[in-house]
Order: sequence, then structure tokens, then C-alpha cells
Amino acid sequence: MLARIRLTLWGMVILLLMYQALPWFERVLIGVSTEPRVVTARGDLAEDEKSTIALFEHASPSVVFITTRQRVRDFWTRNVFSVPRGTGSGFVWDDLGHVVTNNHVIEGAAEAIVRLNDGRSYNAVLVGTSPAHDLAVLRINVAFDRPPPVPIGSSHDLKVGQKVFAIGNPFGLDYTLTSGLVSALDRSLSEGNGATIEHLIQTDAAINPGNSGGPLLDSAGRLIGINTAIYSPSGAYAGIGFAVPVDTVNRVVPQLIARGKYIRPGLGIIVDHRLNETLTEQLGIRGVVILGINPGSVAEKAGLQPTRVASNGAIIPGDIILAINDQPMETVKELFSILDTLRIGDRVTLRLWRRGQEVEASLLLQAGK
Repeated sequence: MLARIRLTLWGMVILLLMYQALPWFERVLIGVSTEPRVVTARGDLAEDEKSTIALFEHASPSVVFITTRQRVRDFWTRNVFSVPRGTGSGFVWDDLGHVVTNNHVIEGAAEAIVRLNDGRSYNAVLVGTSPAHDLAVLRINVAFDRPPPVPIGSSHDLKVGQKVFAIGNPFGLDYTLTSGLVSALDRSLSEGNGATIEHLIQTDAAINPGNSGGPLLDSAGRLIGINTAIYSPSGAYAGIGFAVPVDTVNRVVPQLIARGKYIRPGLGIIVDHRLNETLTEQLGIRGVVILGINPGSVAEKAGLQPTRVASNGAIIPGDIILAINDQPMETVKELFSILDTLRIGDRVTLRLWRRGQEVEASLLLQAGK
């Protein structure tokens, strides 16, 4: 009996060894190769692929990864700690170490660290911000091998349908390239604080949290905008992104570097959104009613007329601005939007409604408030 059990066990072992050796017999008998397959030659890349690769390789050294930290105080020990707050993107503006990003990337942070494409990191100094444009300028001290500034393009001549490329750090995944089209122009975006950012570029290039502050480039590798926001119920990419146009950036950033803040061009007049709606509705005229004139302002020198109150208490409307440089307007918001495209010292022509007829006035824009 014991011998029979031993024979059975040896039979099972032999069967198991034969089963394991079966693939080897199959390969020998059938002639199956164990070598990797021969790689098929690809040939040249397509021209658009070559240009996209060249664009990324040329632009990515100018893009930076920004991490911010905030300080918190321990409730029990009262010790202050620095903890991570968020991440974002930015790009090198000039050879002096200025870095441009979104204001919301660094807003409320106690410190910001800028990491370059080659891995070097620097503590940044805040130079200036413009919340109205969601722009901020930082400065880092790079002693050697400074990254090149991003080439500057223009946004006033953009066309819907143009190719665009976004480089940034979505969800902390640094130096990510996405591409798309200019989907629309001159968009407005309301923020949670009640402010509205005007003249935005809409794009379908994939933009996600962390892309904020990164460059939006045209097919020539020039900066045409700064990725600033997405429209998405989920908070992730949904095909609609917005960028601050480079014409705005190129107007605002030099002021932030020079003054630390942006000063909007002004007319030296006093206006009010709610009163303007009430008065224009009563008068049946679309425009911006001048409620008051600042003493010594360009408006006073140009002879603009403010709103007055008669002795009997009746309101006598002042001049109503219908257009600036042939750009019509109906609201105070539109007035500020037009002024924001101009510079202090620019000469403008106002078309006014004054006592039942249209007149014109010319003046130089002054620093606003």
C-alpha cells in the first residue's frame, strides 16, 4: 500500500514537471521566438508636431512653479508655523528677476517660493498687485544662468480660431503643455468679491487649478495672455478657460514694477452706478451722467458740466457722456472698461449730451483714483 502511494506521488510530480515544461516544448516545436519584436521606423514627425515641440522647449525655461505658504498659530502653544497654502504658475518678465503671476495665486500668502525650470528655488519678494486685473509681480534674485523672459505678443489683433498653447502646473504637475483655440474674445468674468475682470480671452486649451498665472502663447511662442480662471461646476477642466490679454498685462505690469500698484486713467469726474441708472432711465438717454467735477481736474479745464440741484430742489442733469473716441457706452462699468484700455496722458474726445444737443470735448487723461 505504501509503495502504491509513493508511485502515485512520483507520478503527480512527473506530471507537474511535464506541465511546466510544456511551454518550452511548444516554443521548440513551433519555433516561437522569445526576442522582442522589431521596431517599425516612424519616419519624420509632422510639421505641426515639430513646431509644438520647439515651442515648448523654447518657452518652458521661462515658466516658473510657484508655491505659497501661510502662517498659523497653534492654539495651545501659541507657536507660529509656516504651512503650505497653494500652488500656481508664473513666468519670467524681464532680466531683472521680475516674475508675473495672478494676484489670486499669492493673495493672502505670507511667503512665496519660485522654482525655475532647472530645479532652483528662490524666496520671492512681492513687488506689486492689481486685483482689478488679477495680476501680481514678484521678484527673485537669480545670480547666474537667469532664465529668458517670455517673448511678448499682442492681443488686440487676435482672431477666434487661432491656435493657443498653455504651459503651467495643473494640480502641481509641473511644466504641463496643453493646446487649443481662441474660443471667444472680450469676455467679462465676475469674481466672488464683486469685482469684474474685463476683456478676457476665452480658450478651450485645458486649464486646471495650478495653471493660474501661467502663459498663454500663440503659435509663434509669444505671450498673448495669462491663464487666470476656468468655468467649471466641478472645479476642473470643462472646456472653458479665461486669460488676461497681454495688451492689458503690458500696460499694467510696468506700473506695478514702478509704483507697486496700478493707477487707472481718469477724467476727473464723479459718477455713480445706481444714480446713473435712475437718471438715464428718467431722461430716456443711454450714457454716463457726470454728477460732479473734481476741482483742478482735466474735466474742469475742458468745461464739462456737472449735475446741479435747482433752488426748487429739482435735479438738473449735467453732461452725459455718450462715447469716448467713438466708443459708445451706456453704463459706468462700460466707462471704466474703456478707460482701462487707455493710458494716463492720452488725448481723448468725448461725445456729450448737453441740454438737448450733442457736443464734443477734448482732454488729456489724468491719474484716476
